[in-house]
Amino acid sequence: MTDRDPIADLRRIAFLLERANEATYRVRAFRSAAAALAALPAAELAERARSGRLTEMAGVGDVTARCVAESLAGEEPVYLRRLVATEGTDLDAAATALREALRGDCHTHSDWSDGGSPIEEMALAAVELGHEYVVLTDHSPRLKVARGLTADRLRRQLDHVAAVNEALPEGFRILTGIEVDILADGSLDQEEELLARLDVVVGSVHSGLNDERARMTRRMLAAIANPHLDILGHCTGRMVSSRPAGVRGPGDRAHRPRTRAESDFDADAVFAACAEHDVAVEINSRPERQDPPKRLIRRALEAGCRFAIDTDAHAPGQLDWQRFGCERAALCGVPADRVVNTWPAERLVAWARG
Repeated sequence: MTDRDPIADLRRIAFLLERANEATYRVRAFRSAAAALAALPAAELAERARSGRLTEMAGVGDVTARCVAESLAGEEPVYLRRLVATEGTDLDAAATALREALRGDCHTHSDWSDGGSPIEEMALAAVELGHEYVVLTDHSPRLKVARGLTADRLRRQLDHVAAVNEALPEGFRILTGIEVDILADGSLDQEEELLARLDVVVGSVHSGLNDERARMTRRMLAAIANPHLDILGHCTGRMVSSRPAGVRGPGDRAHRPRTRAESDFDADAVFAACAEHDVAVEINSRPERQDPPKRLIRRALEAGCRFAIDTDAHAPGQLDWQRFGCERAALCGVPADRVVNTWPAERLVAWARG
């Protein structure tokens, strides 16, 4: 045995595949293998690798077994080395400075709704990225295709998050939250008492995206005026490309179009309301969303809005997608002091409660 951790190498490969937007089946292969092999005692893992019996285990294939063998031999797996060598381009100075100013992520999902990984795994990935906090914002009940959380399930999740936080490294915490549906009349899809308990509430439109302009504007203005709403999520609802890898929720392919036009609403009225009610406008970092488009980021900036640069991550590797949002924010001249997740957790929670 060596000091190299083969399970950590498998998880790192899965993380990099997610971040690179590779096919879901590739990500699943490495995460499944890591989960299966993590249950083995170290001596048995080494013996199976020596005797070529790793692939006898469910979830372990030839490629993942080869990576484990290389890791146990003290070598960086070839698969991992190639991923690291081709993992992307540097950010420019302005985007880099903005990314370095971020302390957390205000919009993430777990396997409690339509995410692909447990809360604990998402939290540990955020720790590795240097975050101080991550807001867990699984979906609300009416989004059934995403296994939205009923009030009872959300209460159970709050208890679970409290227990997980006890075991996480000092200096990091999961903040409680929700991505609540903005309903047709502008109301928020969860009980008022629960919304009041949460640290951060993100509100998004997921249905009726083709509503006519006046109706959509009224709907969004009503939601923004709700005292529980803190962040307006992916405000146009657009999709500029197909859904990326790593998202394995129910209806993943059947219910997501390859592209979708922007919803039509009075952007000046909506952003003026966000500024008046101190609701942050989300700059969604997902490559297939790029929402809002840059012209609307600039209009929100001119209106005096705050922003949240979020990943809307549904898998651990996607937590590193904030760089995409930072690039777009920097191109639009968004300063760090207008971005709420550059704040420490205590200030973010106090602002949301205020």
